Amino acid sequence: MLDLDSPGYVAHWSEGGQDTTLGVLLIRMVAETAQHAGHADIIRELIDGEQHSARRSTVQEAADHFR
Repeated sequence: MLDLDSPGYVAHWSEGGQDTTLGVLLIRMVAETAQHAGHADIIRELIDGEQHSARRSTVQEAADHFR
């Protein structure tokens, strides 16, 4: 098992900032995961909203038939 202060290196990060630690990498991964989960949640809510709206229209049309 590695310590959080174990050294790491990320070649595609900007020059001078490529050296890092396992702890920093773990925090970045958690942040990235949370950000993408947030994006997925927004998309899910948009899809659910569209489905809810379509479902509501169908129910309203059925109810209007019996007025």
